Amino acid sequence: MKIELFNIDCMEYMATQPDNAFDLAVVDPPYGRNEHGGIDRTRSVKQKNGNILYCSDGGYEKKDWDRAPPKPEYFAELARVSKHQIIWGMNYYDVPLVGGAIVWDKVNDGSHQSQCEIAYCSLNNKVNIVRYMWRGMMQGESIHNGTKQQGNKRLNEKRIHPTQKPVKLYEWLLTKHAKKGQKILDTHLGSASSAIAAHYFGCDFVGCELDSDYYSAAQIRFDEETSQLAIFG
Repeated sequence: MKIELFNIDCMEYMATQPDNAFDLAVVDPPYGRNEHGGIDRTRSVKQKNGNILYCSDGGYEKKDWDRAPPKPEYFAELARVSKHQIIWGMNYYDVPLVGGAIVWDKVNDGSHQSQCEIAYCSLNNKVNIVRYMWRGMMQGESIHNGTKQQGNKRLNEKRIHPTQKPVKLYEWLLTKHAKKGQKILDTHLGSASSAIAAHYFGCDFVGCELDSDYYSAAQIRFDEETSQLAIFG
C-alpha cells in the first residue's frame, strides 16, 4: 500500500499520467459557491430533546479557490486518467455526468446549509443514499448509525478545511465502490479525509492539493491519524 500526497496543481499532475492510470477517482472539486472561508458560521442548533447546542465556526482564513467550478478540461482529463469516477457536487457543474449518483444526507435539519450533497458515480446507474450527521460538534456515531450523535465530542474528527468531508464517508465510498489494492486518485485533497480512509481501507492512493497551507495541514493530519492507527493496531 502506497499513499502519496503532493502539493501540486492536479492538472499538471494528471498530464504526467497515462490513460487509465487509476482504478477510481474520488474527488471533491470546488463547487463555485464561495465556501472558501472568511465567513462566521457560528450557529445555535436545537436538538430533538429540546437542548440547544452552539456550533462555533472553524475560523477558516478567507481564500479564493471556490469562486467557480472547474472547467470542462478538468473533467475530460479526470476521465482520461481514471477508469471510474465519483465526483462530489455534480449538480453544480455544467458538464454531462450521465450515470449513477450518491446522495449524502448530512442529517442537519434546521441548519442554514445544504442538507444533502450529491456525487456522480460512473460505476452504475443507481441512486444510493448514505446518512451521516455532519454539523459542527454534532457528528454521527458510525457510518451505519449516522443519524445518532456519538456521545464523546472529544472523538470528533478535527476540522481543518471549510468544506471538509468526514473520513467515515470516504470509508463508506471505498467499501462500496473500490477493492483493496486498487489505485485511487483525489485531485483536491483538502483535509486529507480521503487519504486517511484509503490508509484504513488498504489501497494505493495519490492526493493533489494546490494550496500550500491546506497541504501542510493535511499532511500533519494524515501523519497524526496514521501514527495513532499504528500505535493502537
